[in-house]
Amino acid sequence: MENGLKERFEKEILAQVGKELGVKNKYEIPMIQKVALNMGVGEASQDKKKLEVALEELTLIAGQKAVPTLAKQSIATFKIREGMPIGARVTLRKDKMYEFLDRLINIALPRVRDFHGFSTRSFDGHGNYSLGIKEQIVFPEINYDRVEKIRGLDVTICTNATNDKVALVLLKAINLPIVR
Repeated sequence: MENGLKERFEKEILAQVGKELGVKNKYEIPMIQKVALNMGVGEASQDKKKLEVALEELTLIAGQKAVPTLAKQSIATFKIREGMPIGARVTLRKDKMYEFLDRLINIALPRVRDFHGFSTRSFDGHGNYSLGIKEQIVFPEINYDRVEKIRGLDVTICTNATNDKVALVLLKAINLPIVR
C-alpha cells in the first residue's frame, strides 16, 4: 500500500513549508520526528484485564505494539503503588507515523461529533503539539460492538521546529485542523 501523506509530504508539503517560511536550505525546513500515543487506564490497578484491552486497542489504532506505562510513584488515595501498570503508550516514527497521521486527519477526525478543530494553545513552546481524542471508537480499526468502555487518547506530534509559529505552519500544511 502506498503511503499518501508521506509521498505528499516529500513532494509538495516540504516545498510549500520552505517557501512559506522563506527557507532556502531543505535541511532547515521543519519535519515531524515522531508521534506519541498515550492511553491512561486508571482502573488497571484493580482489574488487569482492562489494561490488556487498552493495550490491544492502542495496538490496533497505531498499527504497532503498545507497551504498558508504569506508575512512577505511589499514590495511596488512588490505590496505586510504584511500578504498577496504569496506561498504554506507543511511539510511531517514519512510515507508521505518516500512515497514522493520514488516518487521523482523513478518517478519524471527520467522524468526531461536533468537531470544529484544535486550539493553537496546545503547543508546548518548542514546536511540539498535543491533542486529545475523547473516544477511541472514531478509529475504524476499533470494533464498536466489542468496546467495553469509551476511553480517551492523547496524541503528541513532535517536530524539530524551533518554535510554535514554525510548527503551526508545518501542521497546517499537512491539513491538521488547527483553528485560532
